[in-house]
Amino acid sequence: MDTDHQGGASSWRASPWVQLVFGVICMAMIANMQYGWTLFVNPINEKYQWGRAAIQVAFTIFVVTETWLVPVEGYLVDKYGPRPVVVAGGLLCGVAWALNSVASSLPVLYIAAAIGGVGAGAVYGTCVGNALKWFPTRRGLAAGITAAGFGAGSAATVVPIASMIKSSGYEATFLWFGLGQGIIVFLLGLALLAPPTKLLATAKSTVQRVVYNATPREVVSSPVFWVMYLMFIMMAAGGLMATAQLGPIAKDFGLHDSPVSLLGLTLPALTFALTIDRVLNGLTRPFFGWISDRIGRENTMFMAFAIEAVGILALSKYGHSPVAFVVLTGIVFFAWGEIYSLFPATCGDTYGPKYAATNAGLLYTAKGTAALLVPFTSVVTAMTGSWHAVFMLASGMAAVAALLALFVLKPMRRAYAERHAAPVLDMPYSPASPFVSESARISADGG
Repeated sequence: MDTDHQGGASSWRASPWVQLVFGVICMAMIANMQYGWTLFVNPINEKYQWGRAAIQVAFTIFVVTETWLVPVEGYLVDKYGPRPVVVAGGLLCGVAWALNSVASSLPVLYIAAAIGGVGAGAVYGTCVGNALKWFPTRRGLAAGITAAGFGAGSAATVVPIASMIKSSGYEATFLWFGLGQGIIVFLLGLALLAPPTKLLATAKSTVQRVVYNATPREVVSSPVFWVMYLMFIMMAAGGLMATAQLGPIAKDFGLHDSPVSLLGLTLPALTFALTIDRVLNGLTRPFFGWISDRIGRENTMFMAFAIEAVGILALSKYGHSPVAFVVLTGIVFFAWGEIYSLFPATCGDTYGPKYAATNAGLLYTAKGTAALLVPFTSVVTAMTGSWHAVFMLASGMAAVAALLALFVLKPMRRAYAERHAAPVLDMPYSPASPFVSESARISADGG
């Protein structure tokens, strides 16, 4: 594990906020690998005529490799520190988009997607896991700010990427953006540090306490984990569908180049939607993370997931209007992106900080499982002739996840906490974390 944060020359890097900023920038640099993908689907199909469903398999491969290997990468982070994992991830991300630029067959496109997924997963899992460790008392906010880099990171580059694809072709866009993003991640990865052990071992409150740390093996044997996993799949599936298919949806709705004037700007509907979606998808992560630190994880999940269910229904019914398309997709992304702060924070609350990167990585694989459903959305749309059935399914899953949060996960997590009750180190009682013994709860409440 990294220890040079204790040295004088590099002590400024040992600040939790400095490390958080580094992590956010790294996340922003890999965001286009997922959120910029939809801009490339139609140009690739126009050149090679492979079909959208076949091209979207690459998106699924990317998300699967990005997520399913995160537990392994999290183990490496817990053992060796964040630096080597992120540095390697930056290199792989650059290689992936460079390979996309010359891919003339589906197998090459799929190989590039796998390489990019491994690299992006290494960066994502490391930065989120590191944030959970550096901010043990504000996990929701820290995970939310870090995840915001991934959610909103592509907002500033939507217009440049779309413009470069039109002017120089998607191949040059893949190459130059890929190399630039990869180099930045590589350099910032060299500056990342693991938090000092004393951050998790020294109590600052008057209550003498002990942290319960569940090992990864204990986590996967816990029913609470699998309830969260199922909820994660149901919420991730709808958002990933929108992320991958927004370009094709806009084209099928006849809105691809329809001008939209909002907030003093006039842009094509798809470009406007992508820009606003990325901003809101980023802002929602620290916003709902902060809310959940105060009113509880499950209460926040219920509120956000219910908004998502209603937003998807509205998009299906009213989304054929250019302005409504832009506004409603923004609502959908705002009510979706918070899963990437709420679930890691809930995992950290429940299972402790020691193996936070590995355990959060295990839960994050649910995103990869959800990605397996994305290509089927193209198939269902082709069979039914519209996106209506896909929208209904996504809305229904969000509604079920909202109910599970309040009526299943909340009581299960409380019971799990009571079975492993121990006063929690340096972590004042809050509604977000039920993992406190009754004596500590009374002390924290001033009883």
